[in-house]
Amino acid sequence: MRDDEAALEELEERMASLRRALRAALVQRDSARARRLRAELRRTEREWEELAAPAERKAPRRLPAREQAHRVLTLLGVAAAPRLISAVHDAFFPGDLPASRLWNLRRDEERSYRSAPGARPYYLCPALTADLLAPARGLLTVSTWPLERRIIGPHSPRVDFLTAAVRISTEVLARRRAGRPWPPQARARAERLLQELAAGIPDALPPPARGAARADPEQVARAAETELAIHAETDRRERAAAAERARRLGDTERLFGIRLAPVPGRATMGR
Repeated sequence: MRDDEAALEELEERMASLRRALRAALVQRDSARARRLRAELRRTEREWEELAAPAERKAPRRLPAREQAHRVLTLLGVAAAPRLISAVHDAFFPGDLPASRLWNLRRDEERSYRSAPGARPYYLCPALTADLLAPARGLLTVSTWPLERRIIGPHSPRVDFLTAAVRISTEVLARRRAGRPWPPQARARAERLLQELAAGIPDALPPPARGAARADPEQVARAAETELAIHAETDRRERAAAAERARRLGDTERLFGIRLAPVPGRATMGR
């Protein structure tokens, strides 16, 4: 186990070094070198995931909250609030992840980044608001995602909700078809979560012939994708415009957002 930890640390240092070199290549507009560095970075990240995976299987309940949240966000692929992260984790992964363990996570991640920038393979960051590029309250993302995916514009909450519904429906279907072991309690939690999501999507639930209609994952995914087609392009443009502004920020602000300072004397105005 100690050898594995040392190897993980070595890989993390290598990833940090590659990210610094990649950033320098992008600044110098050396696209050939940037491509090589990206490919090497992806290979190193895969090595890290493969080495970390056996440790997760051996002791799933000991995983830090940040790693539990990371695999949920990887499944969802969109910014998510602690309550949704906790619900998805309880449905699809072993162990528990109370939402209360996630509230201070973003602050801890920022503190870690500031003390040793780039030392970790990823950081859990807040989503950034499209207008002010400030941290969006209560929404977590992953630092390795494209900047556009970490930004929340006017249409993004709806788009992210629908995308999450598609991802969760797909995961439920995949587990059913593959016949993977799935504890009955976790399966029931997944179906309950799917039901809650379906209630917020037009045509995601069948007409209730007898009693309450149960959500079918295929129908939920179809309904969510139908509505996504309406909002996706507008949302993409809004996020892209905000991301263009965010790229001018420093590394820390680009990850954790601009801190908004109170206006001096505002409390006394109007008295």
